[in-house]
Amino acid sequence: MLSYCLPKLRVWAGVVYIWHSNALLVIAQTSRFAPRIAKREACPLRRGQGEALSLHKKITFMHRLLLTTCFLTAFVAMAISQTASVTEVYRIFQNKCVACHDHASPEANLDLEGVGATELLRAQNVASKLINVNPSNANALSNGYKRVYPGRADRSFLFKKINIGLELTIPDLNAQEGGVMPGSFPNPMLLDAEKEIIRQWILYGAKTSGVQFDKALVENFYFNGGDKSFPNGPPPAPAPGEGFQIKMGPFFLPPDGEVEYFQKYELAMPADVEVNRLDFKIANYSHHFLAYNFTGTGANSIPAGLRINADHSQVSLVAAVQEATNLILPQKTAFRWEKNRVLDLNSHYINYSLTKPYQCEAYVNVYTQVPGTAAHEMFATLLVNYNIPIPNNSNLITYSKPEFQFGADSIYVWGLMGHTHKYGKGYKVWKRLANGQKGDLIYDASCPMGLPGCPTPWYDYQHIPIRYWQPLMPVKWGNGIIHEAQWINDGPAPVNFGPTSADEMMVLITFYTEEPITVGTETPLDEAPQQSLKISPNPARGKFYVSLPGGGDVQRLRMFNIAGKEVLRRESLSGDYFEVETGGLAPGVYFLDVDGRKGKVVLGE
Repeated sequence: MLSYCLPKLRVWAGVVYIWHSNALLVIAQTSRFAPRIAKREACPLRRGQGEALSLHKKITFMHRLLLTTCFLTAFVAMAISQTASVTEVYRIFQNKCVACHDHASPEANLDLEGVGATELLRAQNVASKLINVNPSNANALSNGYKRVYPGRADRSFLFKKINIGLELTIPDLNAQEGGVMPGSFPNPMLLDAEKEIIRQWILYGAKTSGVQFDKALVENFYFNGGDKSFPNGPPPAPAPGEGFQIKMGPFFLPPDGEVEYFQKYELAMPADVEVNRLDFKIANYSHHFLAYNFTGTGANSIPAGLRINADHSQVSLVAAVQEATNLILPQKTAFRWEKNRVLDLNSHYINYSLTKPYQCEAYVNVYTQVPGTAAHEMFATLLVNYNIPIPNNSNLITYSKPEFQFGADSIYVWGLMGHTHKYGKGYKVWKRLANGQKGDLIYDASCPMGLPGCPTPWYDYQHIPIRYWQPLMPVKWGNGIIHEAQWINDGPAPVNFGPTSADEMMVLITFYTEEPITVGTETPLDEAPQQSLKISPNPARGKFYVSLPGGGDVQRLRMFNIAGKEVLRRESLSGDYFEVETGGLAPGVYFLDVDGRKGKVVLGE
């Protein structure tokens, strides 16, 4: 019998409640489960109607109710038994740090023992002496550190003191910053898993109550092994004077897990800058990465740390990619970033392993120049169609959406990239005519580099191309564009627009300027020579060589056949001149994409 696990279950206003151990707990708000239970519990069968029900149906209903109730009870018990993340951190302090940082005589006036009647109260007392508190070290204070900076391990002096090589992007302590923590005997050193638990608490906002991350998952990764986004360590940052690096993560996924996080990220730069290049470093398990900019007072109400909910009321798009991409802006253009800009980072990862946990990270190398260098500001925006109900009938479903503004001036498009999820079968963009009809086809995600007209289109939703225009393409925004996506849903349920990989999307990422680009004062850019890949010999046989105008290392080289299928990929190539071997590829025309720079090569027999 199941009577041992039965609390009292009630449903009111679509909310499931459990009265258990003299505590009222709200479990779930649901439009499917709650009304079904409420109807049967709150509306007893009238005399005669109950006799019409078979005994089998009555037993089936009670069995389901009992199983559901037991599941909810188990969920409640698990939730009650979980230890607050701040308490997990506090326990590490007690085991490894209080020999020097006790309540009676704390070294550097840092009390990690705390006071309070319960362990949680003592943990919260210690947290109050860390969170957003200035460090006593003058050098750390002058560099903008807090003892704990919620959401930012890289700006938390406590984590820098305990890091000792765990996070390679954080520099070692200098002579003015003192020694590592814990110090020498009798203090035992921190395990990497313990350092990570402290870091996770910081990255999730240094909350003083609740459970923000899965401690057991972190320990499983460090004690039993797992996969990493960057197994060879973090990608190199820009050289001093060239720019800086932004990092999001790490956060951890269980086998077959999926999550999408947002993170408010204060830049706190010494001066305003122009950004002429954004090099996005994300792993193959990444579904996408976006960077937004908070406008107005939009950042003020957003909590620190990794969060699930976007809460986007005042943001504009900076850039969006769905694979590692090196965005090198056209000459004479740049993004303009004020020194106190606050970004909102958005990373979506899926763990395709069924056996191992996964450590998720994303990096952005930001290359800067002094304000006034660029003549034109580059903008980015997301054009979204939220109304895309897609039935699971295995039929081709198509939705189109016009984008325009009556009376608007022209914009000058640098890049377009469509975005769907797994049921997507195509994404196209046309210029829109004054009469509202489709004009010229300007983008086809089923073709290499988004160039329409390939003989055998092939759509890969995980590697949707960006099409670039140099010179920039003028679009009369009074007429605008029409974008169109297609899907075939052969899955178990209908889908609509949503954030997870089980949902669908219809999003067009657009980069543009508001003025035509000129070189000097007279010559339009379309009359100036364009930079592209230099390929030799061309035609080639067996191998060819690629030279990059402007130099720089290569994050990713991709080669496509005329049908649009990727046939070759090389990553992390050093230098601006390298060899590409083509053994096994059939003769024909192939297209190259080297970190956004395009080229074409003909392979002979």
